Amino acid sequence: MDQRTELSEFLRSRRARLQPVDVGLPDHGTRRRVPGLRREELAQLAGVSTAYYVRLEQGHGESVSAAVLDSIARALRLTPAEREHLQRITKPARRRTGRAAARPQQVRPELQQLLDAMEGVPAYVLGRRLDIIAWNRLGNALLGDFSAMAPEHRNMAWHAFLDPAARELYDDWEGKATDVVGILRLDAGRDPDDPRLASLIGELSLKSADFRRLWAAHDIRDKGHGTKELHHPVVGRLTLRYETLRPAGDPDLVLVTYHAEPGTSSAESLRLLASWAAPGPAGAADRTGGVDRTGGAEAGVAPDAGPVGRES
Repeated sequence: MDQRTELSEFLRSRRARLQPVDVGLPDHGTRRRVPGLRREELAQLAGVSTAYYVRLEQGHGESVSAAVLDSIARALRLTPAEREHLQRITKPARRRTGRAAARPQQVRPELQQLLDAMEGVPAYVLGRRLDIIAWNRLGNALLGDFSAMAPEHRNMAWHAFLDPAARELYDDWEGKATDVVGILRLDAGRDPDDPRLASLIGELSLKSADFRRLWAAHDIRDKGHGTKELHHPVVGRLTLRYETLRPAGDPDLVLVTYHAEPGTSSAESLRLLASWAAPGPAGAADRTGGVDRTGGAEAGVAPDAGPVGRES
């Protein structure tokens, strides 16, 4: 991802979604040639000159101060995730060494043991670029048979856009897809030179018109918490809460869990799904391991292996 282009397009897209009435400016009723605030209006709100803001929107963010960036973020009504993205795309990208970039992401054996112990809670671990790198038995039964997928397809974005089962599983598929794209954009801002992420985005852009449409919107999301309505092929409709947790010492990993409100039909359906699923956990080689988007699966780590060193 070219940072100057991303900065330019991101600022324009955020400015286009605001109207004068949204930010307390008078609207004189004149017809606007383009949607949203004018550049001079945004500059006025941020307390900078129009020329300065125009230069920034042209992608020249190398010397912008933190104070000015904060003023522009406030003027644009950016969310915390959007603020983080703006800060990253105005600064030089953090470069990973070739060896570090190629190193597979894996979970510590202790984290996999925790997943397996959560027998009544569907759970999985996401790495960079939304790769699905570990899961438990109930997570596998709820969201898809990860262990049966080709390693390069164990990715939440690939699943959302290129797996037909995803459109049947998620009641609000559009919302799920929008979240997925927003998270990928945030990841691209964190590591714009990631070749595997570029390969994934290229594949999705080529094969999915919906992905191209949502990617062009420049929306930013971060992993969080909320409610999902699912239509499971075995147990039917489920209303589940999801939570996103970050394991200490693993900044590029997130643990995602689902649970149902006690006493509800969804809780009973989740218990039925747990009894339906295969009784034993999948083999460690099937449950862990990074994804090589340049062509093949990377080796997993057995449960008795020591912790895997990872880049910071």
